[in-house]
Amino acid sequence: MQAAIFVLVVLVFVAVSGALVRLVRVPLPVLQIAIGAALAWPVRGIHVEIDPELFLLVFIPPLLFSDAFAAPKRELMALRGPILDLAIGLVFFTIVGFGYALHWLVPSIPLVVAFALAAVLSPTDAVAVSSIVDRNVVPARLMHILEGESLLNDASGLVMFRFAVAAALTGSFSFAAASLSFVYAVAVGILAGVAALFVAAKALQLLNRIGGVPAEAQVLITILLPFVAYLGAEHFGASGILAAVTAGLLTGSTGIFRFLGVSARMQTISLWTTFSFVFNGALFIVLGLQLPEIIRKVPPELSSRHWLLEPVLTVLLLTLCLVALRFLWIWIGDITAGFAARLGKRKAEPFGLRVRLAGSVAGVRGAITLAGILSLPLALQDGSPFPARDLVIFLAAGVIICSLVIASLALPVIARGLVEPGEDAAAAEERMARVGAAKAAIAHLESIAQTDEEEGDVPGLKLAAANGIVAAYRRRIAASDEADEARAEVREAGRLEIDLRLAGIAAERDALRAMLRRGEINDHTARALFTEITLTEALLNGRQTRK
Repeated sequence: MQAAIFVLVVLVFVAVSGALVRLVRVPLPVLQIAIGAALAWPVRGIHVEIDPELFLLVFIPPLLFSDAFAAPKRELMALRGPILDLAIGLVFFTIVGFGYALHWLVPSIPLVVAFALAAVLSPTDAVAVSSIVDRNVVPARLMHILEGESLLNDASGLVMFRFAVAAALTGSFSFAAASLSFVYAVAVGILAGVAALFVAAKALQLLNRIGGVPAEAQVLITILLPFVAYLGAEHFGASGILAAVTAGLLTGSTGIFRFLGVSARMQTISLWTTFSFVFNGALFIVLGLQLPEIIRKVPPELSSRHWLLEPVLTVLLLTLCLVALRFLWIWIGDITAGFAARLGKRKAEPFGLRVRLAGSVAGVRGAITLAGILSLPLALQDGSPFPARDLVIFLAAGVIICSLVIASLALPVIARGLVEPGEDAAAAEERMARVGAAKAAIAHLESIAQTDEEEGDVPGLKLAAANGIVAAYRRRIAASDEADEARAEVREAGRLEIDLRLAGIAAERDALRAMLRRGEINDHTARALFTEITLTEALLNGRQTRK
């Protein structure tokens, strides 16, 4: 019962945070962490012990799958060079640089444990990045690189974290064995994601052939897909995170949705949108719930002189160290890419100083770091306590919060003015696609209207119906025309049409409610008709918003 009440409380405050974020000028993750900390801070507050493996299984696969599915695949493929450079190269650079810096700053932390903390701090959080980074102020190219990096560096960071922990437990480390294990974890993780996607596609194909299967059964398969990928990879000692990301990246391109019915597609999209919001919010609230207990146990190594000043200053210095290492790596990579472009006689696209700084500050840490550091063993193989365990957990939690706060405060200032005013490239591309699709539809409809009418058809009815549909397509093309006057006229006509149709829908809904009250229709009929009306209204509202 306590677990059920805890889940309900978290869900309630996830909903509350969605409303509060409109009233306070802080990013949603920071607000949710603050809510979690407030719930746990009082003497009789909520306290929950996190099982790191269960935490990773419940939250990470669906969130990373959702982010990978929504990621722009074309842009990620075009930017695969800098993405892989950050997702792999920067991880190793951070482990070495931050590990030595931490050992120098806090000598009580053994070097191998410092490397473990550096490894678990190296992944950026895809959820936090997308929540904090405003797409309207950050250049699209940088945003795509940050998204791709955060999807891939979880695997490399956590694999190296496991190697560092194993070295701390055994007292030995083999570079050759670690390299082979890393390649194995990545390769098998990718294969597990592909295999899970293949199994899901075959299951949906089978249900499609059977026919008459409830849409909910199809939707359930898509929900289970990231968990199957994750567990399959973990079973073989590979990266479950990379398996879930692989499944998400390939889901759209494999055409798996063609096996879903229309109802199942709509339910899947709606459900995953809700899942993403709920899991994101719950994740950060649970993270906030851990903070008071971690802060209460400030390690004596950091509180010998000043109980508050020394820990805060240490966390701030370590966070700035991560930002500096990231800036240095981006700067070196930018220079190298420009030099390679000149050698290949290609046009170089270097980042400016402010873009490099924005990319450095945007590398926030989040749930992966917390779950990884909490999985540190309690004791070594000889039974002695794991060295500096409480200290590195405290530092990891502090860096998570500090990186979120710094990004929230500094990124809007750094990124201001980086995006030139004008039409968004994505909007222009969407307008071009709408015109192309409408022209193709007009050509096909005109060819159908010109064919001979079939026996039993009302003379001229096919041509009249086609002309009415073609006229609607022509209005869509005119609305996307470059001429401002033509677009304004068509937009006004479209607005009036939408207003009238919405008024008609309101009358339909009132009539259905009256019939339901009088007992002329039953609940099932009313629910079906209300669903149709709601979907139509949603489409019209979407068109109205875009206009």
